[in-house]
Amino acid sequence: EIAIAPGYGRLLTLLVKATGAGRVLEIGALGGYSGICLARGLAPEGTLTSLELKQEFADVARANVTEAGFGGQVEYRVGPALDSLAQLKAEGQRFDFFFIDADKENYPNYLEYAIELANPGALIAGDNTFLRGRTLNPDKNGPSVQAIRRFNEAMATDDRLIGTILPAYDGLAVAMVK
Repeated sequence: EIAIAPGYGRLLTLLVKATGAGRVLEIGALGGYSGICLARGLAPEGTLTSLELKQEFADVARANVTEAGFGGQVEYRVGPALDSLAQLKAEGQRFDFFFIDADKENYPNYLEYAIELANPGALIAGDNTFLRGRTLNPDKNGPSVQAIRRFNEAMATDDRLIGTILPAYDGLAVAMVK
Protein backbone atom coordinates (compact mmCIF):
# COMPACT_ATOMS: atom_id res chain seq x y z
CA GLU A 1 0.00 0.00 0.00
CA ILE A 2 1.30 3.39 -0.98
CA ALA A 3 -1.47 5.74 0.20
CA ILE A 4 -2.25 6.24 3.86
CA ALA A 5 -5.02 4.10 5.34
CA PRO A 6 -8.50 5.70 5.14
CA GLY A 7 -8.79 5.75 8.93
CA TYR A 8 -5.54 7.68 9.18
CA GLY A 9 -6.76 10.05 6.48
CA ARG A 10 -9.81 10.81 8.58
CA LEU A 11 -7.58 11.25 11.64
CA LEU A 12 -5.39 13.75 9.76
CA THR A 13 -8.50 15.74 8.80
CA LEU A 14 -9.67 15.69 12.41
CA LEU A 15 -6.27 16.73 13.81
CA VAL A 16 -5.88 19.64 11.39
CA LYS A 17 -9.42 20.83 12.11
CA ALA A 18 -9.17 20.33 15.90
CA THR A 19 -5.89 22.22 16.17
CA GLY A 20 -7.09 25.06 13.97
CA ALA A 21 -3.95 24.70 11.87
CA GLY A 22 -3.77 27.45 9.28
CA ARG A 23 -0.52 26.39 7.64
CA VAL A 24 0.20 22.72 6.97
CA LEU A 25 3.38 21.19 5.55
CA GLU A 26 3.24 17.78 3.90
CA ILE A 27 6.49 15.97 3.15
CA GLY A 28 5.67 13.46 0.39
CA ALA A 29 2.66 14.15 -1.86
CA LEU A 30 2.58 11.07 -4.10
CA GLY A 31 -0.98 10.85 -5.49
CA GLY A 32 -2.48 13.56 -3.28
CA TYR A 33 -4.73 11.47 -1.02
CA SER A 34 -3.09 12.60 2.21
CA GLY A 35 -3.03 16.16 0.89
CA ILE A 36 -6.79 16.01 0.33
CA CYS A 37 -7.27 14.70 3.88
CA LEU A 38 -5.09 17.48 5.30
CA ALA A 39 -6.83 20.16 3.20
CA ARG A 40 -10.26 18.96 4.35
CA GLY A 41 -9.31 20.04 7.87
CA LEU A 42 -8.16 23.52 6.86
CA ALA A 43 -10.21 26.66 7.30
CA PRO A 44 -11.11 28.28 3.93
CA GLU A 45 -8.14 30.65 4.26
CA GLY A 46 -5.72 27.88 5.33
CA THR A 47 -2.87 26.66 3.14
CA LEU A 48 -1.06 23.40 2.50
CA THR A 49 2.51 23.33 1.25
CA SER A 50 3.35 19.93 -0.18
CA LEU A 51 6.86 18.70 -0.93
CA GLU A 52 7.32 16.04 -3.60
CA LEU A 53 10.51 14.68 -5.13
CA LYS A 54 9.11 13.91 -8.58
CA GLN A 55 7.26 16.29 -10.89
CA GLU A 56 5.05 13.48 -12.23
CA PHE A 57 3.72 12.72 -8.73
CA ALA A 58 3.26 16.42 -7.94
CA ASP A 59 1.21 16.76 -11.15
CA VAL A 60 -1.01 13.79 -10.21
CA ALA A 61 -1.40 15.09 -6.66
CA ARG A 62 -2.25 18.59 -7.93
CA ALA A 63 -4.89 17.19 -10.28
CA ASN A 64 -6.46 15.08 -7.51
CA VAL A 65 -6.40 17.88 -4.95
CA THR A 66 -7.91 20.28 -7.50
CA GLU A 67 -10.60 17.72 -8.38
CA ALA A 68 -11.42 17.51 -4.65
CA GLY A 69 -11.90 21.29 -4.53
CA PHE A 70 -8.73 22.33 -2.70
CA GLY A 71 -6.45 23.34 -5.59
CA GLY A 72 -6.39 27.00 -4.57
CA GLN A 73 -5.14 26.18 -1.08
CA VAL A 74 -2.19 23.96 -2.04
CA GLU A 75 1.32 24.86 -3.19
CA TYR A 76 3.67 22.15 -4.48
CA ARG A 77 7.44 22.34 -4.27
CA VAL A 78 9.23 19.76 -6.38
CA GLY A 79 12.69 18.37 -5.68
CA PRO A 80 14.54 16.76 -2.78
CA ALA A 81 12.59 17.51 0.39
CA LEU A 82 15.71 18.44 2.35
CA ASP A 83 16.43 21.18 -0.22
CA SER A 84 12.85 22.44 -0.04
CA LEU A 85 12.95 22.39 3.77
CA ALA A 86 16.19 24.39 3.80
CA GLN A 87 14.55 26.89 1.45
CA LEU A 88 11.43 27.15 3.64
CA LYS A 89 13.68 27.77 6.65
CA ALA A 90 15.65 30.45 4.76
CA GLU A 91 12.33 32.11 3.83
CA GLY A 92 11.33 32.21 7.51
CA GLN A 93 8.25 30.05 6.91
CA ARG A 94 6.38 28.64 9.93
CA PHE A 95 3.74 25.89 10.10
CA ASP A 96 1.09 24.60 12.48
CA PHE A 97 0.90 20.99 11.33
CA PHE A 98 3.32 18.60 9.61
CA PHE A 99 2.71 15.27 7.93
CA ILE A 100 5.78 13.18 7.10
CA ASP A 101 5.32 10.32 4.63
CA ALA A 102 8.36 10.22 2.35
CA ASP A 103 11.73 8.44 2.08
CA LYS A 104 12.21 6.70 5.40
CA GLU A 105 15.98 7.22 5.66
CA ASN A 106 15.41 10.97 6.06
CA TYR A 107 12.65 10.86 8.69
CA PRO A 108 15.04 12.01 11.47
CA ASN A 109 16.16 14.95 9.28
CA TYR A 110 12.56 15.81 8.40
CA LEU A 111 11.65 15.77 12.07
CA GLU A 112 14.44 18.19 12.93
CA TYR A 113 13.32 20.58 10.20
CA ALA A 114 9.70 20.27 11.33
CA ILE A 115 10.67 21.27 14.86
CA GLU A 116 12.64 24.24 13.50
CA LEU A 117 9.76 25.34 11.22
CA ALA A 118 7.05 24.80 13.84
CA ASN A 119 4.95 27.39 15.56
CA PRO A 120 4.60 26.64 19.29
CA GLY A 121 1.93 23.98 19.76
CA ALA A 122 2.29 22.62 16.22
CA LEU A 123 1.59 18.94 15.63
CA ILE A 124 3.92 16.60 13.76
CA ALA A 125 2.64 13.28 12.40
CA GLY A 126 4.82 10.62 10.79
CA ASP A 127 3.40 7.61 8.94
CA ASN A 128 4.77 4.05 8.59
CA THR A 129 6.50 3.99 11.95
CA PHE A 130 6.33 0.19 12.12
CA LEU A 131 7.55 -0.42 8.53
CA ARG A 132 5.31 -3.49 8.30
CA GLY A 133 6.72 -4.80 11.56
CA ARG A 134 10.39 -4.37 10.67
CA THR A 135 11.04 -1.68 13.31
CA LEU A 136 9.81 -4.14 15.96
CA ASN A 137 11.96 -7.03 14.71
CA PRO A 138 15.48 -6.99 16.26
CA ASP A 139 16.78 -9.01 13.30
CA LYS A 140 15.93 -6.19 10.86
CA ASN A 141 18.55 -3.43 10.75
CA GLY A 142 18.54 -1.89 7.27
CA PRO A 143 19.00 1.86 6.78
CA SER A 144 15.25 2.58 6.65
CA VAL A 145 14.58 0.54 9.78
CA GLN A 146 17.38 2.25 11.70
CA ALA A 147 16.19 5.70 10.60
CA ILE A 148 12.58 5.04 11.58
CA ARG A 149 13.72 3.68 14.96
CA ARG A 150 15.65 6.93 15.55
CA PHE A 151 12.60 8.93 14.44
CA ASN A 152 10.28 6.98 16.75
CA GLU A 153 12.67 7.43 19.67
CA ALA A 154 12.91 11.17 19.05
CA MET A 155 9.14 11.56 18.70
CA ALA A 156 8.71 9.85 22.08
CA THR A 157 11.62 11.32 24.04
CA ASP A 158 12.82 14.63 22.53
CA ASP A 159 12.45 17.33 25.22
CA ARG A 160 11.00 19.73 22.63
CA LEU A 161 8.07 17.38 21.96
CA ILE A 162 5.20 15.60 23.67
CA GLY A 163 4.58 12.52 21.55
CA THR A 164 3.32 8.99 21.15
CA ILE A 165 2.91 6.27 18.55
CA LEU A 166 -0.56 5.07 17.57
CA PRO A 167 -0.30 1.29 17.14
CA ALA A 168 -2.75 0.77 14.29
CA TYR A 169 -2.24 0.07 10.58
CA ASP A 170 1.50 0.62 9.95
CA GLY A 171 2.00 2.95 12.91
CA LEU A 172 1.53 6.71 13.14
CA ALA A 173 3.71 8.82 15.41
CA VAL A 174 2.16 12.08 16.61
CA ALA A 175 3.85 14.78 18.67
CA MET A 176 3.17 18.35 19.74
CA VAL A 177 5.97 20.89 19.67
CA LYS A 178 6.29 22.58 23.08
